[in-house]
Amino acid sequence: MTEIQVALIGMGKMGQALASLAPERGFRVVATLDASQPNYRGVTTEALAGAQVAIEFTSPDAAPANARACAAAGCPVVVGTTGWYEQLPDVSAEVERRGSAMLTAPNFSIGVAVFDRVVAEAARLFGQLEGFDAHLVETHHAAKKDAPSGTAGALARTAEEALGRAIPITSIRTGSVPGTHEIIFDAPFEQVRLVHEARDRRVFAEGALVAARWIVGRRGVFTMRDVLSSSREAAS
Repeated sequence: MTEIQVALIGMGKMGQALASLAPERGFRVVATLDASQPNYRGVTTEALAGAQVAIEFTSPDAAPANARACAAAGCPVVVGTTGWYEQLPDVSAEVERRGSAMLTAPNFSIGVAVFDRVVAEAARLFGQLEGFDAHLVETHHAAKKDAPSGTAGALARTAEEALGRAIPITSIRTGSVPGTHEIIFDAPFEQVRLVHEARDRRVFAEGALVAARWIVGRRGVFTMRDVLSSSREAAS
């Protein structure tokens, strides 16, 4: 496996998980950038230290500027921060204009990508029946800033497209929960519950590293669906 040089932007819990897992997955961390560092001067070509790709997990107010800075430096970036997607069209346009690459996802868990497809099929089937209501509940650690989560929003949109109507989302912030998403289909005399539960942040780090390896050498704006589609095509 060819070693990939990676820069980590944001050294919170996800950044630390990435730094721990990266060497095991064939990456060499050449830069760790965090706004809390005394010598932090932002994301620049010099600060990226020759990285072939960057992975960004910071905060909603910082992510757009970080993505733009990576594009300006010609460094592909995988952005795991959520809560800034209203700026995504403008940032994507700049990435495209500069001929760089960016991959965004509200959740890098491979299981969530499959779960999204399960939700779509379940919603399609329940949407054909009378008497079933739908509700999405998401639970995360107390420090998570955005609510509902980006993953909850994406899952809700998937279900809504199949159902043909909006569904409510309940957000719970408590303790140290990495992330749990549950969609409920409820009728007067029965209930179906579909749940995805992340047990460790390493599941997100694993997926982000898969995305980082995939995006090296590419140009454009992508999501995890592109990564999974390529994997299926390669396996067929």
